[in-house]
Amino acid sequence: MRLLGRSLPKGAGKRLLLLLFLTPLYLLAQSQEVSGTVKDSTGRPLAGVSVSVKGKNLVTITKSGGTFIIPAQTGDVLVFSGVSLENQEILIGSKTTLDVTMQTSAYMMTDVVVVGYGKGSRKTLSSAITSVKPEDLNRGAIGDVGQLLQGKVPGLNITANGDPNRPAAIILRGASTINSPQGPFYVIDGIPGADINTVAPDDIASIDVLKDASATAIYGNRASNGVIMVTTKRGKKGALQATYNGYVGIESVTNGLDLMDTTQLREYVRKNNSSINPNDDKGASTDWMKAIQKDNAFSHNHNISFSGGTDKSTYSASLNYLKKDGIILQSSLERVIARISAEHRALNDHLIFGLNLMSSNSKASNVPFQNMVFQQAVKYNPTSPVYNADGTFFENLNNTGYFNPVSIIKNAKDDTKYGSLQGAFTVEAKLPFGFTYNMNLAYQRGTWLHGEYYSKYYSQYYNSSNFYTNGDPGGGRSLRNFYSSGLAYRGYYQGTTKTLESYLTWAKRLGLHNIKAVVGYSWQKNTSGDGLQNSQTNFISDYTSYNNMSLGNYQTVNGFVVDFGGTLYQETNFISDFARLNYDFNEKYLLQASVRRDGSSVFGKNKEWGYFPSVGAAWRISQEDFLRHNEIISELKLRASYGETGNAFGLGAYTSQQLYDKAGSYYNAGVFATSIRVSQGYNPDLQWEKTSTKNIGIDYGILDGRISGSIDVYEKLTTGMIFPYAVSPTIDPSGFVYMNVGKIRNRGIEFSLNVSAVNTKDFSWNTALNLASNKNEILSLKGPEKYGMNADSTYYTQLDGPGTTGSTLQMLAVGNPLGLFYSFKYAGKDASGNSLFITGKGDQTSNPTQRVDYHPLGSPHPKLMFGWVNNFRYKNFDLNLFIRGVTGNKIFNGTRADLHYVTSAGVTNITPDAMDDAKSDARNNNYSSRFVEDGSYIRLDNATLGYRFKLNSPYIKQLRFYTTINNAFVITKYKGIDPEINQGGASLGVDYNNFYPRTRTILFGVSVGF
Repeated sequence: MRLLGRSLPKGAGKRLLLLLFLTPLYLLAQSQEVSGTVKDSTGRPLAGVSVSVKGKNLVTITKSGGTFIIPAQTGDVLVFSGVSLENQEILIGSKTTLDVTMQTSAYMMTDVVVVGYGKGSRKTLSSAITSVKPEDLNRGAIGDVGQLLQGKVPGLNITANGDPNRPAAIILRGASTINSPQGPFYVIDGIPGADINTVAPDDIASIDVLKDASATAIYGNRASNGVIMVTTKRGKKGALQATYNGYVGIESVTNGLDLMDTTQLREYVRKNNSSINPNDDKGASTDWMKAIQKDNAFSHNHNISFSGGTDKSTYSASLNYLKKDGIILQSSLERVIARISAEHRALNDHLIFGLNLMSSNSKASNVPFQNMVFQQAVKYNPTSPVYNADGTFFENLNNTGYFNPVSIIKNAKDDTKYGSLQGAFTVEAKLPFGFTYNMNLAYQRGTWLHGEYYSKYYSQYYNSSNFYTNGDPGGGRSLRNFYSSGLAYRGYYQGTTKTLESYLTWAKRLGLHNIKAVVGYSWQKNTSGDGLQNSQTNFISDYTSYNNMSLGNYQTVNGFVVDFGGTLYQETNFISDFARLNYDFNEKYLLQASVRRDGSSVFGKNKEWGYFPSVGAAWRISQEDFLRHNEIISELKLRASYGETGNAFGLGAYTSQQLYDKAGSYYNAGVFATSIRVSQGYNPDLQWEKTSTKNIGIDYGILDGRISGSIDVYEKLTTGMIFPYAVSPTIDPSGFVYMNVGKIRNRGIEFSLNVSAVNTKDFSWNTALNLASNKNEILSLKGPEKYGMNADSTYYTQLDGPGTTGSTLQMLAVGNPLGLFYSFKYAGKDASGNSLFITGKGDQTSNPTQRVDYHPLGSPHPKLMFGWVNNFRYKNFDLNLFIRGVTGNKIFNGTRADLHYVTSAGVTNITPDAMDDAKSDARNNNYSSRFVEDGSYIRLDNATLGYRFKLNSPYIKQLRFYTTINNAFVITKYKGIDPEINQGGASLGVDYNNFYPRTRTILFGVSVGF
């Protein structure tokens, strides 16, 4: 035998052939299947743990019993990793069966915190940041991200009602402005100002709430109301994983208003020597609140997700569908959210490309004239039927402003379709000398397609009956005309946001010194109001509703003017430079400083630029020698920070500009010409609201972290609040100017406690409590001297209920909180049964004077907010109980005040509370302390019981069934529908026919992993 031209020694050829034959068998013998079980420190099997061969593209996931099988060779290293677990590496020897115990990471999820333009370690933070994990979010039939956080973050006041189409009002650390909307600034996957409605709850990986200015100042003039960082789930290296989560739910009303029934109303009018008009009394016994409600509302939600990847590329995709019926007739929400993200690593992982796309499309079916429907339902006579004998709607239009609420709903449509598209492309380059460069390019587009239709029924019956629409408290009302044979509105608008952010990070450790610095640039361009609207009347048929505007003919209807809408096209720009420095010495002494220079076109020409600095320091006392080996205290950190932020929310491109509007017509040279007037004054000095925050905090951990939490004390001072003010026409011809006026201060304390009380193989119990108290106070209402703004108080919130025309309910007053209730003080009855009130001088009168005889009646701000969660696990069962509530706040129950209008009793309904009021008492419903109620409540908000099956299937890796009850019960003295009254805007804490009934939801769900 020859090899490369040379002869082999005798017998060598046979030995070589034998060697070539045995080598594959030898190598095969070294490759084997390694199996085993992964458990936690208590011996409980862990499902979903990633098991991979280091350096090779071999990955598997543990099953529900914690078992795994993976091919590996002797000498390979297996890597075990999982969420909230310390990574573990095991060298493969001769043993092919492994029992692996994973240790819970003290920091994996709690330590990594998403901050502006980067991530940080919680142990080296000097800021007040609260992180919420997906498993800690509220459960239930929830379509709004705000409600997921209710009661979870100390200092975050979230209020919501049962309306599926109304987002929750979110206020962080007290109301700091009278300029709505007061909500936080959202950053989703690094996209600033992103639309939170594009995120499905099942897609959330973490939520970080940045509370003090040391954390938020990096976002400049949009951060004074706090910043919420939302991170969505990403793909991981390994085989394809698929997950399905879904539920179905049924909802029913938990509470109704206390209204007189037929028997009670007849008894009241009889006792007061009166009777019910036969035109109203048809012998019925109608519960009008139930008449406008569905017996039950149904919801269902489905979310399917896929993820996986290789060493170089990972991907994740999900699709979410939600259908949520409202409990009021015709109201519902239907939404589809699609998301896809991908990440690719190149140049030996020194270059990372990322792509993230999210699309959301929703259809909101609203209750037509919702607030008016509620108003009519509570006052409509129970002796009247919903329908006449012939099936038509009952109406008695001889009663002014009196309409069948069911007919209002069923003879109209009010629909809105929302679309939101967000796309982001990211590049991260790891450079020499510890530098990292990031570039984020994002595009957002929001669309709004709205349609309203009021049928011929409206035109026939409601045009001559004083049909007024009612806005939310303080929003006023307006008289409507429905013209002839139906009225339709159709509108389409869209807005876009283009964002470019580029920043350079330098991270370097020099012995015990650790430095991390960020410098960057941000550019954002926003457009809104790009679209049109029109209206039409005199339709051939109601059948096509608002979908075919050409079937109307407005030219033949006298007085009809096409409504092209009041939305203006606007374009605004933001340009910013920012820098941040983090330094720590041996993870013991910590320092953070940042500054942002912001330019915005929404402000006045003289005030377009601003600077927003912050500084924070912390001392990890537990790292000192005298505490390092302490067996009780495992973590103790003292924090202090100061920073300044701004507020540009609620401001458009023309807020500081002089605006003109049409003002009728005038006769000029034989023709009529359109006249114009100044509608808004010019203010070149209009600037951002400035909020400075001081914060002192303590983070603590006891018994190796089994007990942990934080305490924060803060002071937040807002100056230059932006608000539209009336001024003298001699100062500005418009009589109306936006300006910076006054100061508001919030002082508070926040406390959180987390306890891992029991943690054994079969049973565990974890509990968490958070408390927050805040005091709000107006320090000044002084504004620019040239406008003459130096008032001590301003009256506002006019409801215009029956017999209360011109009455105001709240006041901005120096030394008092925003939204202070300020009205008459009730003093009981005189001998004749007439209501008495305390005058401004302290006497009693039955004829008080508005404003002169007003008194402070309490604050709508809660003195204490709390949330308490308990998580139990027994073998494969898990139970979650969540209780939350507020104490010390007042609510003005304007709905109940209207129901005390006894002079119209018999024509309209009243409340049984007024049974002892004389029908001749024309002032018994005057807005007064009689209708200011305690808004405190305790609510069992959520109870979830689940069972996780042990599976030994190659196809299904995990399976869990659960049942949840939302809003199980509420303990309160409040007499309205529900004590959770809107805390957003200036007219906070007012319940006036803007309630949407809260519901109790029972749902059944399943989670499956493949």
